[in-house]
Amino acid sequence: MTTLSPVSPISPALLLPAGRLLAIASGKGGVGKTWFAITLAQALARRRERVLLFDGDLGLANVDIQLGLTPEHDLGAVISGRISLQEAVLRHAGGFSILAGHSGSGTLAQIAPPQLERLLEGLRAQSTPFERVVLDLGAGLDRSVRRMSAFADTLVVLVTEEPTSLTDAYATLKLHTADAPDRQAVVVVNQASNHAAGERTYATLARACQAFLGRTPPLLGVVRRDERVREAIRRQGLFLQRHPTAPAAADIEAIAEKLQGA
Repeated sequence: MTTLSPVSPISPALLLPAGRLLAIASGKGGVGKTWFAITLAQALARRRERVLLFDGDLGLANVDIQLGLTPEHDLGAVISGRISLQEAVLRHAGGFSILAGHSGSGTLAQIAPPQLERLLEGLRAQSTPFERVVLDLGAGLDRSVRRMSAFADTLVVLVTEEPTSLTDAYATLKLHTADAPDRQAVVVVNQASNHAAGERTYATLARACQAFLGRTPPLLGVVRRDERVREAIRRQGLFLQRHPTAPAAADIEAIAEKLQGA
């Protein structure tokens, strides 16, 4: 088993004001994390928040692919120093802004720690115009994912009813407790059969966290399984625009409302 080294402590100078930066993580891939990040950004924008969606999947970015975009600049150009972070931000018709990742390339997956720190410092500096930054993290628990998780004000951990997803969500929360003990983590159950099933999934995860970590991350919300999600992804469209009355749309809107009330 590979031993994961601790990440560097957070410098106070890098912190964003409380609640502004949400990192979306899962540990396991294939749980709908990028769709959730995009749809949450849209829901917050519909509630008149100025939102930046930051594709932080340094190994396999796909926010632009899900939205059918071909950005002129992306995160690769920022990290290489060819352009500034501000120059790479584009405005989406859905009402939010996007900093696209480097799709189709794994070259950023092994980003050096100093480069990652400069990227995070740039994110802090350029986030001023935005009321909320939604950071879509990559799958897995490598050093860069952990560092960005610890950088966020709030870590949103997505979990599904699958046992492997529960195991990976617990591992994500365990490492976050070690890396950022003073930061908040919350749970969203995605692709749930219904609200009751989602709450049972959360209860299983919460019991493990309380027993072994001594803390219980609160439940931010449950998003029900909806075949229209796949349809929206296939058509590279915004879910809340294509299916505003769908059950999953109501669930995302409820989560956005809860975040605004926090």
